[in-house]
Amino acid sequence: MTSTESEALLHTPGHVKHDGHNLTGFIIFLCSESIIFFAFFVGYGVLKVTAPTWYPDGVTGIAVREPLINTVILVSSSFVIYFAERYLHKKNYWGFRIIWLITMLMGAYFVYGQYVEWSELTFSLSSGVFGGLFYLLTGFHGIHVITGILLMGLMLVRSFLPGNYDTGEMGVESVSLFWHFVDVIWIILFVLIYVWQ
Repeated sequence: MTSTESEALLHTPGHVKHDGHNLTGFIIFLCSESIIFFAFFVGYGVLKVTAPTWYPDGVTGIAVREPLINTVILVSSSFVIYFAERYLHKKNYWGFRIIWLITMLMGAYFVYGQYVEWSELTFSLSSGVFGGLFYLLTGFHGIHVITGILLMGLMLVRSFLPGNYDTGEMGVESVSLFWHFVDVIWIILFVLIYVWQ
């Protein structure tokens, strides 16, 4: 196969390519993660509709204001990380680092907000069906947010290594895709848990 044929193959529909790197495997990984979350969502909905009692004793609902603020911050971080990618694409490394760090701080604020919410709740993991599902879903998502922040930290460190992003930005693009995925999952969780009360 000639180099021209190889290049043509890389640009065929369905073949994801970025600076010579294939993101197909990472997208398949995100799809597998989506299946896990989808199973949780369906389970949550079925149990909410069929459980004889939903909230633990003494609980009539959960506060929405603080989680809504956290949601706005987390979703906004998806727009911020997009601009960080644009800076990197233009080889503006300091612009990338600053905007990337802001994204990390927004994610950290979300985790902190979730910690504050958990510390103020009057029910626990063992408080019936809702208690168990609430902590399972928000905790599992929180682990993904923390993972995203750690991965962003790794990409930030890489940006200080000379020539690290001269030949491609696949690591950054993968982390960015993961972050968008985490944000979309949270929007669904927010609707299920906080809006559908």
